[in-house]
Amino acid sequence: MTQTLNAPKNEAGSRSTSPSVSRWPLAGAVVAGPVFLGAGVAQGLAREGFDFTRNAISQLALGDPGWIQTVNFLLTGALLLTGAVGLRRVLRPGPGGTWGPVLIAVFGASFLAAAVFRADPGGGFPVGAPDVGTLSAHGAGHMAAGGIGYLALSAAFVVLARPLAARGHRGWALASRIAPVLVLTGFMASAASVLVFTLGAGFGLCWLAAVTVRLHTGASPNGR
Repeated sequence: MTQTLNAPKNEAGSRSTSPSVSRWPLAGAVVAGPVFLGAGVAQGLAREGFDFTRNAISQLALGDPGWIQTVNFLLTGALLLTGAVGLRRVLRPGPGGTWGPVLIAVFGASFLAAAVFRADPGGGFPVGAPDVGTLSAHGAGHMAAGGIGYLALSAAFVVLARPLAARGHRGWALASRIAPVLVLTGFMASAASVLVFTLGAGFGLCWLAAVTVRLHTGASPNGR
């Protein structure tokens, strides 16, 4: 009899705590973008010779203080991988519950690869570097990691539009399908404007944070 009376209480207790336990990893996908961009902007303002119109945030990994940006890459990658786990728990078995988290995990892994393969000097940074740099093997690896990562993120936005729509967030779903255009436009414009590239990449990180928060809130009563 005692076991029978205690069983419902235990089940109720697990139901009441499981949502918070299962969803806390989502915070990784929310804070990854602000952490990466905040640390990057702070370094860019502090590092001698760095110019946001000529230099990419990735180049902050060069020079003696470059370890800070390397740690920034590693931390952001770890946060995104954690966020992918959170998305999987929240979305499955519904729409986007498989490929959405997988694509975000690929995006997170690209930051880990970017930490290993550093960007090449160029645009006068670090101080004394030529304006036009040469492409090295590690520089090519860095560019490949970034390209694969942001293609995965763009695909993830399209996939995540499905659970957004299913939860009644139709406007968000439409915006999530449009977001890849802005991200990829930044990449295509990188040869002409580093700043546009940075803005496109930064927008992708911020939109991921916003979409993750929206998915966490569940369905909206008015379908927006």
